[in-house]
Amino acid sequence: MLRAYYQYNTIEAGCDEAGRGCLAGPVFAASVILPPEFEHPLLNDSKQMTERNRELLRDIICREAVAWAVEMITAEEIDRVNILNASFAAMSAAVSKLKIRPDLLLIDGNRFKTSLDIPYQCVVKGDATFMSIAAASVLAKTFRDDWMRAIDREYPQYGWAKNKGYPTREHRLAIAQYGMSPYHRRTFNHTVDQLSLF
Repeated sequence: MLRAYYQYNTIEAGCDEAGRGCLAGPVFAASVILPPEFEHPLLNDSKQMTERNRELLRDIICREAVAWAVEMITAEEIDRVNILNASFAAMSAAVSKLKIRPDLLLIDGNRFKTSLDIPYQCVVKGDATFMSIAAASVLAKTFRDDWMRAIDREYPQYGWAKNKGYPTREHRLAIAQYGMSPYHRRTFNHTVDQLSLF
């Protein structure tokens, strides 16, 4: 059962990212402020949801959230600053776009770095703990998936409509055959024998 808040009577913004472990495409992040009474039985960590349910929840979150924002950091910038810093930057940028300033940020993960003057709390497995982080995970994932499907039309040989840029064996084999696209992250290991990034 997801928790509605970390601190009672506080404007909290949940923050999460999607695409950190991918070989291609941007990292996306979202920040969401939910109304205190918000609940939905399907809301969960986006990785535990079906694509259909994620799409359904995205529409509900965008309609019912007090405020929400999505931001992305390109593959080129990821290569320049590294994926961890790019993830932090994407979450900070999403928070900056919120139409309401939160009192507290709930960050999915065990660390965060930002220039924002807003207190934050890191929560390991936060997307399976707090509704606002779960909502942010849904938005980050669905907006990124849409972006990857769009660039799949430009480079269909990599199968991004299906793998969304993640390091599947088929994706690695396509890189070995066709080389890297402008959307690939140059600092990541693309070789076929490396079956997973971490």
